[in-house]
Amino acid sequence: MKTVLGIETSCDETAAAVVNSGNTILSSVVASQIAVHAPYGGVVPELASRKHLESIVPVVGQALAEAGITSRQLDGISVTRGPGLVGALLVGFSFAKAYAFALGIPWVGINHLRGHIHSVLLSPSPPQFPFAALLVSGGHTSIYKVTSPTHMEVMGQTRDDAAGEAFDKISKAMGLGYPGGEIVGKIAEDGDPHKIPFPRAWLDKDKFDFSFSGIKTSVNRYIQTHPDTWENEKPDIAASFQEAVVEVLATKLILAAKRLGCPRVAVAGGVAANTCLRERITLMADKAGMSVHLPDLSLCGDNAAMIAAAGYHSLAAGECAPLDLDVFSRVEKM
Repeated sequence: MKTVLGIETSCDETAAAVVNSGNTILSSVVASQIAVHAPYGGVVPELASRKHLESIVPVVGQALAEAGITSRQLDGISVTRGPGLVGALLVGFSFAKAYAFALGIPWVGINHLRGHIHSVLLSPSPPQFPFAALLVSGGHTSIYKVTSPTHMEVMGQTRDDAAGEAFDKISKAMGLGYPGGEIVGKIAEDGDPHKIPFPRAWLDKDKFDFSFSGIKTSVNRYIQTHPDTWENEKPDIAASFQEAVVEVLATKLILAAKRLGCPRVAVAGGVAANTCLRERITLMADKAGMSVHLPDLSLCGDNAAMIAAAGYHSLAAGECAPLDLDVFSRVEKM
């Protein structure tokens, strides 16, 4: 097992990539649907599925071409099985099944969240095992104890909104556009992060669960109670909101690493591209004597290289999915 084609269609990105030996990216192609969903302020599942159907064949073809190989040179196929939008998942999943069957090669379905952790392992200096990993995206916010390429144990997770979801909803509330995470982070650069004392949802400070519905409600309430001034306060609102989220994320990740007794932390997922979060975790880890491992910005969002890398290890261990395997919409065991 050496050369693996990865396919990712869990939400609104049609992606394909070719990875060698689980750690060398030969190609990574991502077809974005941002322009399709932006007018609606969020992802429309039916539109996402239709765009995946239009894009999957050309995207896979481009990934093979950029890798300089033909389909006959593939040793296996790895595809996102879930969690995600069922209609979107089925496009990539069905394609992978048929493609693997036609080529006579093994294939595996991969947990999307496990794939995100592998984006860190694709970096030039990947962390040694074990390490504490914060996975923070539009749909998920969790901390994992990672002990091998195939074993990741949940230490804590959000009880309601994901951090990235909160960013998107705050952006929508302020009329900033979609996707919200990048926009809010950019506007926050011009604001005072300590201007508005939005609450920190620590829950139990000694544990690792999160909650972001309260901060979202608090921002919305601030906008409602300051109808004449909030428009001019957008940078301060964005910066103060971001500060409240980042402080909790960074603090709990460092605490998790201390609890595990391992001086290594990693961050993955779409919100891992947030400059404030990357800087805060780097600063806190340095003070704690820990090493920090961050994925390249191109690997923070949904991509197929991470799926191919995760699938490589399963395929190398002899795993091969049956043709009657199905997708799942919600989080399953990693």
